[in-house]
Amino acid sequence: MLDMPAIREDLKTVYDLAPNPDLAARMSAEYSRMSRVVSPADWAIHAPYVAAINALKRERNAAILAHNYMTPQIFHGIADVVGDSLQLAVEATRTKADVIVQCGVHFMAETSKILNPSKIVLMPDMEAGCSLADSITAEGVAQMRAQYPGAPVVSYVNTTAEVKAASDICCTSANAVQIIRALEADTIIMTPDKYLAQNVAALVPEKRIVWWDGACIVHEQYTAQDIREFREWNPGTRIIAHPECPPEVVAEADFSGSTKGILDYVSAERPARAMLVTECSMASNISDAHPDVEFIGPCNMCPFMKKITLEKVLWSLHTMTTQIEVAPEVADKARLAVQRMIDLSAAKG
Repeated sequence: MLDMPAIREDLKTVYDLAPNPDLAARMSAEYSRMSRVVSPADWAIHAPYVAAINALKRERNAAILAHNYMTPQIFHGIADVVGDSLQLAVEATRTKADVIVQCGVHFMAETSKILNPSKIVLMPDMEAGCSLADSITAEGVAQMRAQYPGAPVVSYVNTTAEVKAASDICCTSANAVQIIRALEADTIIMTPDKYLAQNVAALVPEKRIVWWDGACIVHEQYTAQDIREFREWNPGTRIIAHPECPPEVVAEADFSGSTKGILDYVSAERPARAMLVTECSMASNISDAHPDVEFIGPCNMCPFMKKITLEKVLWSLHTMTTQIEVAPEVADKARLAVQRMIDLSAAKG
């Protein structure tokens, strides 16, 4: 566990991190992208960290890859690339930076390292895990193969490098249907997210999909009753769900898609009011770009994503510690599964 009081004091000996309203005012371009969800007082606190990180990443030739569930200060203030898991994986193969700072959870940093074995990949907090990644091991994949001999294994990117290495191909919530349809097998194993697998199975009835019993702690909390009650209390609101939600929740929604899919849907449809059935920061991060859309309703916060903070990003870049390493023999096998996914996604457009 990181010793944050000690880290905080160490950083203050090198950087001027005191709240600075004048600096915040000069950084109005960054603030304009998050002004609906971050107060001026809070921005004065965060601006010194944002300025220090942006200066240091230029010095280190570093690129910051941030998932859509990051806080607005990270998403809009310091990120060079933002997106869902598929977008971040693709961009990790394209970056010219010497250093990648992964603002997301551990499996995302592993994926970046797998795709860039010669680059330094920093993970600001090694304890930023994932309930899905923690739900299965390579031994679990072997069990599924033994139970369904000959069936290919499609593993969600929300898995460890060892699980990816034991799989035939990876998928994300953005391309899972596309990947499953492209495989010639009639029976397909999907790990570890049972809800994503069930939602894909409903869209690809010609395939027999069997799944591991994993779930996302954020999305499994939503229920169909929640959605029905919310719709009754808020008529006319467009309900948009992530496919990691239970199938009965997805069935009640007006649209279901990955975080990129959600963003594309909101951008195209411009509903007057929308409820995003996903992690809380998603609505916060897209609200300023969609001032005509009122985002309402409950959300669930990911405790793992929220372990990544500006302080930890600055400390990681400052010390160049918290580097991700993946054993070469594991990385080589995992890279095949991830690259197959990327290639298939690109080929099918």
